Amino acid sequence: MTLNFPNVTDLATPFFVLAIALEMAWIFYEKRGGRYEAQDAMTSLFMGVGSVVSGLLVGFIAYWFFMALWAITPLDLGHAWWVIAICFVLDDLRYYWVHRFGHRIRWVWASHVNHHSSQHYNLTTALRQTWTGTFTLMMIVRAPLVLMGFHPAMIFFVGGLNLIYQFWIHTEAIDKCPRWFEAVMNTPSHHRVHHGRNARYLDANYAGVFIIWDRMFGTFVPEQRDEPVDYGLVHNIGTFNPLRVAFHEWVAIFKDWTQPGVTWYDRWNYAIKPPGWRHDGKGGSTEMLKRIDVKRNPEKAGTPGFEESRM
Repeated sequence: MTLNFPNVTDLATPFFVLAIALEMAWIFYEKRGGRYEAQDAMTSLFMGVGSVVSGLLVGFIAYWFFMALWAITPLDLGHAWWVIAICFVLDDLRYYWVHRFGHRIRWVWASHVNHHSSQHYNLTTALRQTWTGTFTLMMIVRAPLVLMGFHPAMIFFVGGLNLIYQFWIHTEAIDKCPRWFEAVMNTPSHHRVHHGRNARYLDANYAGVFIIWDRMFGTFVPEQRDEPVDYGLVHNIGTFNPLRVAFHEWVAIFKDWTQPGVTWYDRWNYAIKPPGWRHDGKGGSTEMLKRIDVKRNPEKAGTPGFEESRM
């Protein structure tokens, strides 16, 4: 059976443009709620366009992969509204794990890092998307959904809805949402934490739509009033060149692979270990950075983001 779902991200484009204009106007007139830098915003927009182009060029790989799985699965759950709803929730759980892998496996981080490369946090940051996601092979995490009987077209549809939801949480113009909403859903406050380079906020709040996944799997860190989020990378790349933004970590992996004295086992680890791993033990892992921060600020020990399980 052929299913036709709308391309919701294309339909949402006018909303994205309007929302960015409204956020810019709010910041300009209210003198609060974030900051725009022209070059940074243009880089984000260019990255968004490049992501669309890369999807057109290599998106067929994921499509053929899912259709091949669909051809062999004996299950077909149909397309009732409740099936779509279940697919949306399960795909969001899939997103949580892909996103978590994207911060803990350097090969996947090389594709995702560009989304964190801006030192500003506004709605254009949401458009700073990867050009190389297909090459991480994370599409395999979606394979169980197809084999369970969710049609690939439905999976792409709910994935688009997920992406649209995440757009609005990339803002400083919204402080906190109602407590019940903050408890269940991903919000600007939760996602600001995720974009922080502060040691407290590293590797936290991976959720796409439902923050409950982070609460369930021990990766939730609330935004602290007394510690503003410092946006960007642990080591910022200091460029607005879209090509460098898109490929700088891939280049860094290649340089690590080709440095003198590394073994094939080291090369493997440079791909699958978390960012910051070094074969000589001189790297700066998330856990190490947290320990260093607590050593400098002992009062932080045991507070959110510095629990022993994270260090």
